Amino acid sequence: MSIKGSSVNEQIENLVIIGSGPAGYTAAIYAARANLQPLLITGFQAGGIPGGQLMTTTFVENFPGFPDGVMGPELMDLIKAQAIRWGTKTLEADAKSFDLTSKPFKIKADSSEIQTHSLIISTGARANRLSLPKEEMFWSRGISACAICDGATPQFNKEILAVVGGGDSACEEAFYLTKFGSHVHLLVRSDKLRASAAMADRVLNNPLITIHWNTEVIDVEGEEWLKNLKLKNIKTNSQMNLSAKGLFYAIGHTPNTKYFINQLKLDHRGYIVTPPGRPETSIEGVFAAGDVADSEWRQGITAASSGCKAALAAERWLTQNNLAKLIKKENLEPPKSNTTKKIEISNQNNYQQNAIWQKGSYALRRLYHESKIPLLVIFTSTNCGPCHVLKPQIMRVLEDFKGCVQGVEINIEEDQEIAIQAGITGTPTIQLFKNKVLQKQWQGVKQRSEFKNAITEIINSQK
Repeated sequence: MSIKGSSVNEQIENLVIIGSGPAGYTAAIYAARANLQPLLITGFQAGGIPGGQLMTTTFVENFPGFPDGVMGPELMDLIKAQAIRWGTKTLEADAKSFDLTSKPFKIKADSSEIQTHSLIISTGARANRLSLPKEEMFWSRGISACAICDGATPQFNKEILAVVGGGDSACEEAFYLTKFGSHVHLLVRSDKLRASAAMADRVLNNPLITIHWNTEVIDVEGEEWLKNLKLKNIKTNSQMNLSAKGLFYAIGHTPNTKYFINQLKLDHRGYIVTPPGRPETSIEGVFAAGDVADSEWRQGITAASSGCKAALAAERWLTQNNLAKLIKKENLEPPKSNTTKKIEISNQNNYQQNAIWQKGSYALRRLYHESKIPLLVIFTSTNCGPCHVLKPQIMRVLEDFKGCVQGVEINIEEDQEIAIQAGITGTPTIQLFKNKVLQKQWQGVKQRSEFKNAITEIINSQK
């Protein structure tokens, strides 16, 4: 269930949840099962992508119920489906401003103005950067904050790569990158790893990974692509150069709380202050869950548990203040959640000339040469969380145009030659063609309106 943006929403919501990671969606499950019909604002670009940090991880091996592990994006799909099945409404937008000075609370999200009796903030945290002198010059040209998203990029194939950090994320990314690079250097500022024993063992015993202790990156060099790292030993102050085609950051996160400065009590690092083990904030009716209020544990399971507590606390607060308007469900047991069918790779036998969405190099070559309408090509990689988020958005764009535009997905791991020819430097990358001419290119998750406006402009120019 989703709602469309409007100028003003006259209805006062029981509960609005900001953020769509494990904390937000778990809160939504509990609130929806309590017949509160919560509205969850997923976020889109502010502070990351819908689904939170699990969208940029590979296997999650410590979430209960998955003895063989589960892919981060798959886990978030399951939690989201559970929340929606029980009656959660979703709004795919970024919340832009909050007024917590009076009740009901007011939220602006894109073109919507929303009022709510209670609020759960689960906006998570965003990846930190090093702010190197030449960082911007080589961002997406060798530097990335997401090895899971960009590790399969052709430029990194069989090349020397480096990861900065010493925690679980850094170890996981270093281990993951050995699938693609010839060797991985792990650059650690201290003389030991902060990672769990299991993750540390994987790195310490991997011959494809070299650890550099007491080391920091002071700058990068290259031409059109990253070639060299300038390193410094923080104990001896000696400097050295390290050849590397890729540099991946895994150096922690900053809480997404900028909209709550001067409204809620925050600590010196920007985390929302709550009583130990509880979700209440400095304002009655406002609760916090997940990494936005957790500077210590920051695990998927602790985020989910805090989402549960926030929802239960919000339900009690609404009831005590006679504010809850419970919905009546026609069916006590909602229908089973829908499962998304995987699209098969197109070949000579299953290719459809007029299909709006296909996959693989065969479909791309046919449509590139034969299609007379705009063609959207989305370049993805297998474990790319942002790709996972963007694909359904692209599908909705294609459906809106009712056959006037077609789309093809190319997995850069399976079709590296095409990715090289297209100059892909990271995923997701989206290219828009008309009559074999590249009209526009985007990188990263964008609003549907950006794609729709560009396609509409091309269609109108042909009239």
